[in-house]
Amino acid sequence: MGCDGGTIPRRDELVRLKKKPEQKDKDAERQFRWKHCSLTQEKLQRPIVMCGLGRLYSKQNIIEHLLEKDKMPESCAHIKSLKDIKDLNLTANPAYEQANDDRSAQFICSLIGLEMSGQFRFVALWTCGCVFAERALKEIKDKICSVCQKAFSEQDVVVLNGSDDDVDLMRTRLESRVARIKAEKKAKAKAKEKMCASEAKTDTAQEAGPSRPTVPGKPSGSSLKPIVPNKRALISDKIGDDPIFKKSKDGYSVAEDPNATAVYKSLFTTHDSEKDQKRAHWVTYNPFYN
Repeated sequence: MGCDGGTIPRRDELVRLKKKPEQKDKDAERQFRWKHCSLTQEKLQRPIVMCGLGRLYSKQNIIEHLLEKDKMPESCAHIKSLKDIKDLNLTANPAYEQANDDRSAQFICSLIGLEMSGQFRFVALWTCGCVFAERALKEIKDKICSVCQKAFSEQDVVVLNGSDDDVDLMRTRLESRVARIKAEKKAKAKAKEKMCASEAKTDTAQEAGPSRPTVPGKPSGSSLKPIVPNKRALISDKIGDDPIFKKSKDGYSVAEDPNATAVYKSLFTTHDSEKDQKRAHWVTYNPFYN
């Protein structure tokens, strides 16, 4: 039956206890997130991009999923186009390139040189994509990127691979950023419409010309069409004023023109020397009539 030799069994020998779940290696998980794509779990390859929640991706993987229209996982459902990701301006780590091992980080902070391995908090700017250590960004008081000199706001700061609380904060900033961009687009569209309307009014005013007298029985205003003068009438008036073109009017005679010479007048049949001529004048000669 057992226990014959006076042994006293322990409780853990008689009762089966529930096994504790295996604890994850937090360091290994953190290093994995900083070196692998959040979409395909493959090793990160340049160009590297981030989403509005601060997760890292290989841009090639994102483009392939968008082109093939593959269903995004729930963690990446907010990525619907290339507008939802941002290219990162990363600074290579010289130690990683020399050692060529996985113990050192591939990138570092461009300001203070901290390795981007997950031991320190890193942030990126959505306006320009530059990446810094969080402690370095806190020293920037002018809200201007120290690398590219572009201005940014607090809503443009994205925490990379942050905790659950950081992800919730990034989601709120993402929504506010999208709302701000939409509002700016609407404001630009309204300003453009106003500008086009003002230009149209000025064009119509210039085409209408001076104000016209109102006609009794008809409403005055823009409903009346402007009077467009006849171009032929204008041309005929100009011809009448010009003495060169007076010859084209009715009643003009070369014989009565005081400015015409006698040689010029003798060319025409109306001249006195041409009254007894039986054949057609040589200027208007026609063989059918001779």
